[in-house]
Amino acid sequence: MGARSWLLYVARLWAAGLLLAGCSGAGYIAPTPTAGAQVEVSIQSTALAQPDACENRFVERDLGVSNGVRIREITTYLSNGSGVAAADLNEDGLTDLVFARIDRGALILWNQGDFTFKEQDLHGEFARMVSAADVDGDGRIDLAFTTTGLQDVLYYHNEGGGVFKKSSLPGVTYRAHALAWGDLNGDGMLDLVSGSYNTDLRQHMTDMEALKQSTGIVYYEQSAAGFVAQRLQQEAETLSIGLVDLNGDHRPDIWAANDFLAHDRVWTLDGAAWKLLQPFGQTSYSTMSVEWGDLNNNGQTNLFSSDMAPYDISTYNMAIWLPVMDKLEERHDPADPQIMANVLQVPAAPGKWASQADRYSVAATGWSWSSRFGDLDNDGFLDLYVVNGMIAKNLFDHLPNYELIEENQAFRGTGQRRFMRAPQWGLNATASGRGMVMADLNLDGKLDIIINNLRASAVIYENQLCGGEALEVDLRWPGSKNPYAIGAQLELHTSAGVLRRDVRASGGYLSTDPARIHFGFALDAQLLELVVRWPDGALSRISAPQAHTLLQVTR
Repeated sequence: MGARSWLLYVARLWAAGLLLAGCSGAGYIAPTPTAGAQVEVSIQSTALAQPDACENRFVERDLGVSNGVRIREITTYLSNGSGVAAADLNEDGLTDLVFARIDRGALILWNQGDFTFKEQDLHGEFARMVSAADVDGDGRIDLAFTTTGLQDVLYYHNEGGGVFKKSSLPGVTYRAHALAWGDLNGDGMLDLVSGSYNTDLRQHMTDMEALKQSTGIVYYEQSAAGFVAQRLQQEAETLSIGLVDLNGDHRPDIWAANDFLAHDRVWTLDGAAWKLLQPFGQTSYSTMSVEWGDLNNNGQTNLFSSDMAPYDISTYNMAIWLPVMDKLEERHDPADPQIMANVLQVPAAPGKWASQADRYSVAATGWSWSSRFGDLDNDGFLDLYVVNGMIAKNLFDHLPNYELIEENQAFRGTGQRRFMRAPQWGLNATASGRGMVMADLNLDGKLDIIINNLRASAVIYENQLCGGEALEVDLRWPGSKNPYAIGAQLELHTSAGVLRRDVRASGGYLSTDPARIHFGFALDAQLLELVVRWPDGALSRISAPQAHTLLQVTR
């Protein structure tokens, strides 16, 4: 099917959406319910497209979007690369892509269908992270970037019609490398958490006192007048921030993942004050990205952090790694919880976590950057994908082009407290990946993978795995200041178990996942009920949703 005919097909499907229940509409502002109260919703159900192919593998599609190729010599910190965001920026039902780049301006790829895209240059600043969230609650997803230099957070307001206007975030003044959005104080507006990467900033700043005053991990509470900053910690080497409930109080906590000797930090909101927690007995030493999900469909959230540890311990490969490992030798006291490996946390005592990365067979995945969970094979269990590689003249001067070449790692979730390597999926690329997200780009019910590589073209891995089914969900909360319901929790009750997902704008490595939720399940699974816990605690229940559909659930 061609791009034009495919778009017409999608438009007809949306026009034929079925109103199942409720009477909410644009501009309707519901009174704040008590937690657990039932709220009505309207539902538009759209059939997903039939897959074009079933090759039982992923097929690589080169996007022709380069990152870092203009830089003659990549050194440490430049080697951190940039991220990618996936979001429906124009509300046409198709997920668009936004790429940050370290050697040229950011780029939007407007999804035209059939894996074709229309390019739009956004700005000329060199950028690290790209975050996508409806910051002001006007119903359109905005974009915010962190940069490679000394600029403030770059904010672009979505004016509609493909126009993004450079604006400001009043009160957001600290240097930032990683960003995360979420309603942390329960007032209905999205707050911001930022973390700086001080080691990189020291390469650019000569005034160390100014650096101390302008960096750290910062919580910005949004109000009608702007953002009010509260610095939680002055020193930071933050590469990733997760907003996830870590102490079981049903409110998101702040998990700031730090590189080098700086420990990962966790804060919880205790009344009006942020309180430092120590929930982890073990953490990654150089935490690149954080991720979470219910891996065994048992109602327990699992946490994953990626680090650098060789998956290949052959004599040849260890000879490549050892000179660098000597340079990066861990120097910390015996009580330090950090280890130079991936960590997969499982709940232990109340509010505490224990690492079982070895049991799950994911402790060592290479020099790993972004890691994401997603049900890639639609069997009802979350899978794991990790992108790898490193380029740095000052670290790998003993290698051609100063590059450590490693394969990305794909793991199939089994639901039995372990992962199985999945080389048969064809995801073992060696292009030095950095930012990565998963999204269904062609609305066929399968998660595709998008990677922002360093010194190579960005790629899409089109999902052509066979078997399984899917349900996808868009939440809308018009009239609120959080129209995409960031922070909502969803449960899909099936005859094979309960699947859980959350709507987020945090986690990962310098990237942002789409707000659209994807559930995969086996072909013979019966769908019983979809339960939505909205960010304010209200509940909505949808009985017997139909498989292979996209539901837009509007409160």
